[in-house]
Amino acid sequence: MDVMEQTPIVIEPLEPGKETPVTRQRKARLRQFRVQLLFLLPALVIFTAFVIYPILASLYYSLTDWDGLAPTPHFVGLVNFQQFVSDPTVFINLRNTLVFAGGVMVLQNGIALLLALILDGFLRRFSFLRVLFLLPAMFSGLAIGYTWSYIYSPVFGFLNTFLGRIGLASWQQDWLGNPHLTLASLIFTNSWEFMGLSMVVFLAGLQAVPAELYEAADIDGTSGWQRFRHITFPLIAPAVTINVLLTLIGSMKVFDLILVMTNGGPGNASESLALRIYNEAFTQNQFGYATAIGIVMSLLILGLSMLNLRLLRKREVEL
Repeated sequence: MDVMEQTPIVIEPLEPGKETPVTRQRKARLRQFRVQLLFLLPALVIFTAFVIYPILASLYYSLTDWDGLAPTPHFVGLVNFQQFVSDPTVFINLRNTLVFAGGVMVLQNGIALLLALILDGFLRRFSFLRVLFLLPAMFSGLAIGYTWSYIYSPVFGFLNTFLGRIGLASWQQDWLGNPHLTLASLIFTNSWEFMGLSMVVFLAGLQAVPAELYEAADIDGTSGWQRFRHITFPLIAPAVTINVLLTLIGSMKVFDLILVMTNGGPGNASESLALRIYNEAFTQNQFGYATAIGIVMSLLILGLSMLNLRLLRKREVEL
């Protein structure tokens, strides 16, 4: 026969209440999603209450002239941001913040790396020194600030007394009262407080470097500097990235140390953006303007952090 017989396809109707494999799979995924959402719900509630809501509230208050007491803030638009751009003292605060952050990043990480190299090499057996260097980071910034205020005191401070005892009386200074020295003094204090924390991160990176590379370098007759430049430093690049970012973020929002030691003085030679926000909000009762400064500072920290992360990660990939 030329014409092929075709067998008709019979589709049996589904019985009431009977599920297909696809339907069962969808229901299983839905149950799994509900269980996951149930476990995530407490964290989502806390994150929304303490992160999302404050961010949205800050954006709203930055567009008002709220004084912190009025029940209904008055909407003023971008006036606070215009005031920020036209305020010359804010740019002084911004310069102080950037200088402070740059100085802390260089000094703190430089000393921390040097200590990590010493502890990983010559003083490997003295593990208690790691805890000793880490102790200052465990204390309150207020306690550190008050302690170093007495050390820097021009009348009975330890630093000037020590300089006088060793015959360097001409170096005695009013370390916190001199506008040319106060920021440097604060940079050293902040670096001293947190260099132990950076040192621990560097130590973790150093201990991850394979010993075989150093053995091969010794066979090739390389010097200590060559080993550090071509082996150690490239392989601890992730530790460098972490320390630079942590130092940048922490130093950009420094507040308690400056408040206790100088309160932004003399004049406004050491006033940071974080301290300016505090003064505008709790001294001048200009919460709207203070919130606008806080938003600008947050965006600045975010931008600098992303820039540093991109540059440092690029360096890690190339190495």
